[in-house]
Amino acid sequence: MNKWCANASRRFCLGCLCAAFVAGCAHAVEAAAQPVAIQDPPVEPPQISNYVREVFQDREGNLWFGTNGDGVCRFDGESLVFFTVDEGFGGYAVRGIVQDAAGKMWFATDNGVSRYDAGKFTNYTAADGLSADSIWSMMLDRSGVLWVGTQEGVCRFDGERFLPFPLPRVDVDEPESRFSPLVAFAMLEDANGHLWFGTDGEGAHRFDGASFTTYTTAEGLGGNMVRSLRADRHGRVWIGSDGGGVSRLDGDTFTTFTTADGLGSDRVYEILEDRAGHMWFATLGAGATRYDGTSFRKFGVEQGLIVNELPCPCGSGSKYKNCHGPGGGHVQEFFEDRDGNLWLGCSGGLFLLEGENLVNVTREGPWPARRSGPEGAGDE
Repeated sequence: MNKWCANASRRFCLGCLCAAFVAGCAHAVEAAAQPVAIQDPPVEPPQISNYVREVFQDREGNLWFGTNGDGVCRFDGESLVFFTVDEGFGGYAVRGIVQDAAGKMWFATDNGVSRYDAGKFTNYTAADGLSADSIWSMMLDRSGVLWVGTQEGVCRFDGERFLPFPLPRVDVDEPESRFSPLVAFAMLEDANGHLWFGTDGEGAHRFDGASFTTYTTAEGLGGNMVRSLRADRHGRVWIGSDGGGVSRLDGDTFTTFTTADGLGSDRVYEILEDRAGHMWFATLGAGATRYDGTSFRKFGVEQGLIVNELPCPCGSGSKYKNCHGPGGGHVQEFFEDRDGNLWLGCSGGLFLLEGENLVNVTREGPWPARRSGPEGAGDE
């Protein structure tokens, strides 16, 4: 090969390399200019409500869920129906649900008492005898009388109007209340037919039909701000307090359990005895705790509970997780349905116990299979 041919060959090869390099760069620029698809985060199914505080099953098998701001909704096994003030419901927050002998549904709300009958709501307020429109508890006694605990005292329904039922006032050491000792946060009828009223700062009152007996910290109660009452199958009464743990009254003797014994929190807002005889305690800020008679087992975030970031309903203005306790979640309701499903109403929505885990039930489910029909109809 002569010199000219060799130089031409080298020039040709260099030119090819340059062209290839430029083409590659152009291709890279073109590729970089293509839009990059960004994957949107998965859309979470909507909660039944961000705060579920009441669960109830009526005699037809329908489940009712009382919320802290979205009224009440009913699940018939196939679909959810919401009832709010737009549909004639009395309030926004639901703090109690019962069904009377005639099948009428009654709801304790933040704006009076609502009765649901034949597809219509009838609402009762202070104009109908209630001591106040804000209702905190509700109970039907064995004779069918409806009792409600209002912001300003206890009332009973005579079939047409609500009549006041004054509770005794007592002196306590270091008085403390969220609202007023006139408030009855919890009510109970025990195995003897005695009525119990848990007050906001003056302990628990027991009424035997003729006179009252009052239990405060002076008598051994764990705390005077009583949030929950429950009688177990042995006739013992459990009293949950806001800050003093849970106390069990057996005859005349109190036994109190606190975080030192394994309770998740000393702020006990609801109590349930399940079919197995285990006691469940709902707490503010520390999820739920189960007691089998020997040891305590906690259920919180690690078991599936959700802690949301909405403002705490106590009115402090703080977020849930910062208000009453670190990140364990608020539980304010337990309910065991006729199929044995255990429901929890929480600050993160509605939950169902499956084994040793908590499953979040949203408006899209998952719903447990219904195994029983209307009350008294037997299994399907």
